[in-house]
Amino acid sequence: MSETSSQIDTRYLGRDIRSGIVVFFVAIPLCLGIAIASGAPPLSGLIAGMVGGLVVSWASGSQLSVSGPAAGLTAIVLGVIDQYGYGGLLFATVLAGLIQIGLGFARMGIIGAFVPSGVIKGMLAGIGLILIGTQVPLALGHGAETEAGLTSPGALISGISPLAIAITVVCLAILVFFETPLAKRYPKLAIVPPPLIAVIVGVAMSMGAHWMGSGLALSAQQHVSLPGLDGPASLLASLQTPDFSHWLSPGIYLSALTIALVASLETLLSVEAVDEIDPLGRKSSTHRELGAQGIGNMLSGLIGGLPMTAVIVRSSANVQAGGRTRLASFVHGVLLVASVAFVAFALEAIPLAALAAILLFTGYKLARPAIISAQWRAGFQRFAPFAVTIVAILATDLLIGVLTGMVVALYFLIRAHYRSAMSMTHQGQHALLRFNSEVSFLSRDALRHHLSRVPENGHLVIDASTTRFIDPDIREDIDRFVSGAPERGITVELRGLDRHTATYTEANARRAATPATSEDWQAQAGPA
Repeated sequence: MSETSSQIDTRYLGRDIRSGIVVFFVAIPLCLGIAIASGAPPLSGLIAGMVGGLVVSWASGSQLSVSGPAAGLTAIVLGVIDQYGYGGLLFATVLAGLIQIGLGFARMGIIGAFVPSGVIKGMLAGIGLILIGTQVPLALGHGAETEAGLTSPGALISGISPLAIAITVVCLAILVFFETPLAKRYPKLAIVPPPLIAVIVGVAMSMGAHWMGSGLALSAQQHVSLPGLDGPASLLASLQTPDFSHWLSPGIYLSALTIALVASLETLLSVEAVDEIDPLGRKSSTHRELGAQGIGNMLSGLIGGLPMTAVIVRSSANVQAGGRTRLASFVHGVLLVASVAFVAFALEAIPLAALAAILLFTGYKLARPAIISAQWRAGFQRFAPFAVTIVAILATDLLIGVLTGMVVALYFLIRAHYRSAMSMTHQGQHALLRFNSEVSFLSRDALRHHLSRVPENGHLVIDASTTRFIDPDIREDIDRFVSGAPERGITVELRGLDRHTATYTEANARRAATPATSEDWQAQAGPA
């Protein structure tokens, strides 16, 4: 079966159904937690998960990737909702989907290869830090009114809930335990997804305090809220539509572009990672994947869902649970619809502190100290774009942060090219200026510096025999030096430059009109 086939391979039917069930249990807390962390209605995260499973799975270029709301978009979504409201976010999500469809048709699935690894890791680390910040209030027991960000320290301390803190700590301990070597030595321990175990324990602690009549029991505001959901009809009635009145707001288009670019980068990174662990060794069509994500985001935005990406946590859970085809993702989407349509009351028993613990742990893994130290050990050229991206994201927003990191990475690239384009060695009155494979106009200053060091009455060899490209500006400076060399008693020997003369006709014309031409001097200095 090809990697882009949409047909069901019945050989893997049982494995895919079982895997879909596992992915469903992983997705439930993540869909709810990401929506709450984004300052959006909890239902919006579930809608995005439904669309990802029911629609994107069949359009996707990957057999194993699972799509849904992503932690990496929480910072963007928070900002868009704050500026344009939730209806504005939905409109921006629809526009982002259109942009992604265009990227897919333009075969831009390769864009991830043009973003430096340090910038991408800095983006994810910055997102992780923002995610941690947004979850602290919920972890301390504040209700949904503080989910969009931190309040003042005094307000945080005065409103803490001991039970919420206990639930957060216990859930974090569970998640950390499953990352330890001890837990990984016993794979059967992870048959039930760790996030689901954390949620179950959090629900048990909350319900236990309520049944005992404890004054520490959590209030309704400290639990997931899905008001009015008591059946399929109420689910349909709860769907929201975009606020198209924002089409005259220029900023909404920049928000849509930001969502599209970041979602596309996350998707491409996820698909690449999933391809590496695909037991069948298939390679996904990244162009098709971008188009599929665009379709998903358009539909999600039209019916009230969050923007989505291909997500690595759910995708890797799919592989580990035995999934082999896109049917597994589809099954998880069907189960999401069924749970919201028929058992929404069970989801409302989940304490926000349990979801906060899952996202705190997710944020930590995105920005864990090991990533920072690895970037530092890779050298300053790698660390600087990484660190600048993080700082710029925290100080401004995600798009500006990524662009700032790209500028820093580009600076190091230019500097490396500047230093490696040519080299010069001296031995007494003799000098050798050797050009490497490509010499652009960026090296003009270096060239002039090297030429200024040639001693009077000396002998200079300019060796371009292995050079593939010489910028016309570079050739102009060489010709100018050669023309004036006789006045300083300098002999110049040119090697390999004749292959690049066609790129600089203006210099040729000038030399033809000059009495002491560079060709004449080259003939005096000896054969090239």
